[in-house]
Amino acid sequence: MKRFAFVIEDLYGGGAQKSLIYTADQLRQRGHAVIVFTLRELIEHRIPEGLEITNLAVVTPFTKATTTVLTEKWQARRIAQALKAWQPDVVISCSCDKITRHLKHSNLYFWIKADIAYKFTDPKKLKRTYDKAHRFYGGRKVIAVSHGVKENLEKVVGLKAETIIPIYNPYEREPFVELAREPSELPEGDYFVCLAALEPRKRHDRLLRAYAASGTKTPLVIMGKGKPEHEAKIRQQIEELNLQDRVIMAGYHDNPYPWIAGAKAVILTSDAEGLPRVLIEALMLHVPVISTDCPSGPREILTGELASFLVAQEDEKGLADAISRMDQAPIKIDERYYQQFLTENVIPQFEAL
Repeated sequence: MKRFAFVIEDLYGGGAQKSLIYTADQLRQRGHAVIVFTLRELIEHRIPEGLEITNLAVVTPFTKATTTVLTEKWQARRIAQALKAWQPDVVISCSCDKITRHLKHSNLYFWIKADIAYKFTDPKKLKRTYDKAHRFYGGRKVIAVSHGVKENLEKVVGLKAETIIPIYNPYEREPFVELAREPSELPEGDYFVCLAALEPRKRHDRLLRAYAASGTKTPLVIMGKGKPEHEAKIRQQIEELNLQDRVIMAGYHDNPYPWIAGAKAVILTSDAEGLPRVLIEALMLHVPVISTDCPSGPREILTGELASFLVAQEDEKGLADAISRMDQAPIKIDERYYQQFLTENVIPQFEAL
């Protein structure tokens, strides 16, 4: 049995945080000693009973205001002290690499959840992102959340890491089925659902145009949260497209699974992803999915008959057609579509680190 330490800034409501909690707890359930170190007190997700969470309190309003390399090194020293006391065999850093890059643990992995190769369209911002990746991960050990992320880190970003290991996020079907049974006030009748943060990268503008062009009368539910200005822009577009009667802005729900389970299909129209959880979670609930073929992840998820519902990013006509086809004849989902993501096939890869 091994000792695993996970380090993450906080456990605020996001996919990276959710998959970290689940992975940590699965390792714990298999007999490993596991601890999750957070850098500030901010927990929004449900924490499984028995999973140890320790807040190191090294991210504060002061450190946010004075963010320098010196500050980062001070924060890293505090983390290093906690790690030394706990003596893990494996350390996995997620979403706080600016700080943890200063750690020297011999078996430290940086868990990259998003495809940074396509994070920005602005060439200057993209260059800064690539330069940062080289500074943070050059010569280090990396876990990539999908084969697509690994490939783009190597071929597009040009990262020369010590090793890049692709490991999917692990999933177990039964907890999703249980959560989906919880009471929730759902729309009556059929509906499509898009679960995504209300931010430009998720391309709700593309979704709304394609949905309007599809001619479907099946309502569309948009779930998620974001900055007020981004939400206002989405609401404005709904009005401009005269979709007020068919599009429901449902906000953020800490248990979206009854909504997913009740949907005709889940739709994702992002410009970039890592390995989009929402698509896999939908398949676990035997709900079909439609997605843009963005880098990266969707191509590894939409297999078999679903491959024809994987649409080129800029092909809004194709997206509208996919929505219309799914509306008329939804694909039947079974275990073949999500087997590769099941815990029993993924956790052994973490245990081998």
